[in-house]
Amino acid sequence: MPKRILYWFRNDLRLHDNDGFFRAMEAGDEVLPVFVFEPRWFDGLPTLDFRKTGIYRAKFLLESVADLRHSLRARGADLIIRVGHSAKLLAQLAEDSEAEAIYASKEVTQEETNTESDLSKRLKPINIDLELFWNSTLYYPRDLPFWVSRLPNSFSQFRTEVEAKSSVRPPIPTPDHVPFGGGIDAGELPTLETLGFTSEQIQAASQPDPRATIRLEGGETAGLKRLQRYIWEKELIKTYKDTRNGLIGEDYSSKLSAWLSMGCLSPRLIYQEIKRFEAERVQNESTYWLIFELLWRDFFRFVALRYGTRIFKPSGIRLNLNKIWLNDLDLFKKWTQGQTGIPFIDANMRELNATGFMSNRGRQNVSSFLINDLGLNWTWGASYFESLLIDYDPCTNWGNWNYQAGVGNDPREHRYFNIYGQGIRYDQQGAYVKHWLPELANVPAEFIHSVYTLSPDDQARSGVLLGETYPLPIINPNKWTVEEKNR
Repeated sequence: MPKRILYWFRNDLRLHDNDGFFRAMEAGDEVLPVFVFEPRWFDGLPTLDFRKTGIYRAKFLLESVADLRHSLRARGADLIIRVGHSAKLLAQLAEDSEAEAIYASKEVTQEETNTESDLSKRLKPINIDLELFWNSTLYYPRDLPFWVSRLPNSFSQFRTEVEAKSSVRPPIPTPDHVPFGGGIDAGELPTLETLGFTSEQIQAASQPDPRATIRLEGGETAGLKRLQRYIWEKELIKTYKDTRNGLIGEDYSSKLSAWLSMGCLSPRLIYQEIKRFEAERVQNESTYWLIFELLWRDFFRFVALRYGTRIFKPSGIRLNLNKIWLNDLDLFKKWTQGQTGIPFIDANMRELNATGFMSNRGRQNVSSFLINDLGLNWTWGASYFESLLIDYDPCTNWGNWNYQAGVGNDPREHRYFNIYGQGIRYDQQGAYVKHWLPELANVPAEFIHSVYTLSPDDQARSGVLLGETYPLPIINPNKWTVEEKNR
């Protein structure tokens, strides 16, 4: 009988540069590719009144799995799809198909590693091996110049040492043919409806908000197209460092994070393409800066590997038990709904709610506002991002929130953003605010970030009624303008 390897796809939904899948094809005469949808991914968070995985991320996931199935079928194979308890289903499938082993990518955060442990325990009595492969970062752990247990506390030190002493492995080619072990029902791809989303949610996700400036379509195919377009067709990487703090448009940043988050794109492939661009066209600070961002992503992955569940706790990786966080649901809902009365915050939150996307500049501001100005439990904000952001990645998301909350890898004790100053700096004419807050469309540019200062006559001229058509601020914002004047 041919040697069969069951390959369990997880957050590596691609065929290019997939170490685990490549090893499965090397080791087995036949490969059984499998993906399991876990219903618990879509559970509601009762206290916070939203789902762990919201509609936008769920849609992107379905598209990514459908694209993977299409790619496998084009190479003579198929993707076996199941819905249920991963460890239980995989162990049963491996036994029924007489697989010798299950291969998969290694994950680092608690829920995923718990599933790995559960699966391993179920496989031992039936003498089936579980082999896990590192698949998610530029650098493999064994290629780092230090043990992960000795990971530097600062990103700067991490970057300096890694760039000086380590190298990025070349990506593994995409297979032309996949030797498939058939005879098993491939199963149907679930729908948003079967995953429990309402018809209203599905309709909203299926008809993108006309104000959205990019359509993020899931899958390796779309990710590779975006990479090709961004680097080679439009050469946008040449100006990345200058444009990356933009707020409106498709091309001010790479937008590759969504495909990276589900493994539709390999960071090593991106690195290779940047290096090729530098060799063939131009090398400058901007081309390096995208590599710099990939290094940040690596750093947060290794932070999660080192500190485990601490990244998910209010005390963070520093175990800072002295910080007290408010658990005020009313305030939190005003933040989530973009009803804080602070235009720059509300515009960013409404973009997130309408599209599943928010710029990096926006994320830093809304998280700083929740943490420093509202004093709310930062883990609530991280959970909201987890639900809504299409490009959610547990290590990057929770690592960044640790960082902002002052309980993570930040040499600065107090990372604070002057929201008014940020609005003036990055949206001086208020184009972004007006894009997402149409009720402020007629407010003069000089008042757009301090709309709460408008007199009754100015409100009437601008078609705004504070407290009715646009909310009054939920904090006293005067501290920001005083801060700006004192600079």
